[in-house]
Amino acid sequence: MNLILSYLQDYFRNADKWLLVFCAGFAAIFLTINYRVGIETKWLYHLNARFEKFLGFYAVYAIAFIVPFLVVVFTKHKAAAAFPLFWILLFTAPALFALKVSFSGLTQWIAGNGNDAWRRYYAIVANLPSRLLLVVIPLALFWWLQKTTPSFWGVTTKNFNWQPYALMLLIMVPLIAFASTQPDFLRMYPKLKQVAFIDQFSNHPWWHKILYELSYGIDFFTIEIFFRGFLVFAFVRYVGADAVLPMAVFYCSIHFGKPLFECISSFFGGMLLGIIAYRTQSILGGMMVHLGIAWLMEIGGYLGNLYKK
Repeated sequence: MNLILSYLQDYFRNADKWLLVFCAGFAAIFLTINYRVGIETKWLYHLNARFEKFLGFYAVYAIAFIVPFLVVVFTKHKAAAAFPLFWILLFTAPALFALKVSFSGLTQWIAGNGNDAWRRYYAIVANLPSRLLLVVIPLALFWWLQKTTPSFWGVTTKNFNWQPYALMLLIMVPLIAFASTQPDFLRMYPKLKQVAFIDQFSNHPWWHKILYELSYGIDFFTIEIFFRGFLVFAFVRYVGADAVLPMAVFYCSIHFGKPLFECISSFFGGMLLGIIAYRTQSILGGMMVHLGIAWLMEIGGYLGNLYKK
């Protein structure tokens, strides 16, 4: 844990305080606007056409990522503007995640007309793994074009020590236990309730629940390789450690449909995991923490709803 604290102390000691305040303030303003007018829950979720939904999410993600990045570049790293690949990456990144969020072609094909319970179940289970492929394939192309990191966007066990991350998860347990008593949290979690309908058709419902949770966990690999891998390591060559700040704002924006506390904490959590990835050159620690928290929230939501009954 002392090693993690040393990473944070070193980062904040050397960080541009003005940029830090700007990005935190920008995230706070954007977050406030979202929860007052319901950008995601009232507007984006009600768009029926897939292309319209893609454009809507792209607009939100582009504001969250490109605006802070332009401030970082034109106040401190003007040399980055001379690289065409930088601009391609900058405008493609929010488009790639907007495509991931709005994509459902494979699951619609599996589900068919939606009347068959098993087809619906397998469509839900296949949803997140198919989105992983949608993200990883372009990331493989960008990695091949840049060739600046020996590992694939930080997927490496080199210098990885699991113990500090296990302690971080242990610290999160009482916080998640508290959250599991809150009504807005219990309305959202566990995500497992999406497949509760299959219990009446299954002779082994727990196996089908575990399969769903494994599929759910895959999404956190997608998120880590995109945010702490691609958005950190692809942009470090242009702006150094300052790449962490716009990534954290972008990461906050993908939580606009979540409970308020979770959305606020995502900015700080994203920054923390970004700093760790930057210093260790690996995303495995962040993945362990993120996936651990996700499954703890699933357990907390399940037990919280059970106790509430």
